[in-house]
Amino acid sequence: MIIFSLKEDKRLITEIPDTSFFLPGDKNLCFLIHGLTGTAREMGSIAQRLNKQGFSVAAPLLLNHDKSLSCLKRTSWKKIYSSIRNEFIKYAADYENIFVAGLSFGALIGILLAHEFPDKVKALNCFSPTLFFDGWGNPKSRILLPLVYKTPLKYRLYFKEEYPYGIKNERLRAKIERFYKSASLFDYSKVHLYGYPVIPVSCMHQNGLLAKKVISILKEIKTPIQLLQAKNDDVTSPKNSYCIYNRVSSQEKEIVFLENSYHIITADQERDKVAQITVDFFKKYKS
Repeated sequence: MIIFSLKEDKRLITEIPDTSFFLPGDKNLCFLIHGLTGTAREMGSIAQRLNKQGFSVAAPLLLNHDKSLSCLKRTSWKKIYSSIRNEFIKYAADYENIFVAGLSFGALIGILLAHEFPDKVKALNCFSPTLFFDGWGNPKSRILLPLVYKTPLKYRLYFKEEYPYGIKNERLRAKIERFYKSASLFDYSKVHLYGYPVIPVSCMHQNGLLAKKVISILKEIKTPIQLLQAKNDDVTSPKNSYCIYNRVSSQEKEIVFLENSYHIITADQERDKVAQITVDFFKKYKS
């Protein structure tokens, strides 16, 4: 569903909790990056499994993901990357090896970090990377987005999150659905749990601009890389993982497709499998 609104939320929002977290461990750090309009809680299952294996884990909150939609929708991918880059640099001096993993938009941010810091990022894991919104769950009206991106309408239009919300697990999906269906445009009461109930079209535009940047530098990526994605991803098709796999120059690269999940694989039916695959991959490069 597309929502058109001229309303702006100019409140100074303070009620959205900061979901970022840090789990202390050894001198090997896993740097986890959640998805656009999401929450660091998306990375919780992965983080716990990695930490039990001795890794330190840092999961920052993307810039302005605890602010109003009016603030978030005017946040560029460059500002988000700069914020995450600053967080990364804070840890870089204290850890011998850093492993990066990102979900969706966060996977693209992770690729940029590996490109900028090839000597520091020892391995890279991309969960459901989103270069193109071409999954089966996207509305057909998305074909008009390139036209909207060229106009101020992108700041007035929002995609209301709809079934299946990136989640195949029925119990979790029911919880998300209760919030998303009842939430008004500027309802932030459970954003820290499930993410924003709408996606500003301007944010999708920023995802597209980031994707163009990432595609332009993929041949320069030599970091060991693993791509994990649901075969039946509702948001972004397997074409996205293949696009990255076929372009990177990494000697060690692989794709793992999941049979029983949708887009948010880090929290869905196979989250334990995703976590273990991630642990096994990173442990190969752990000192």
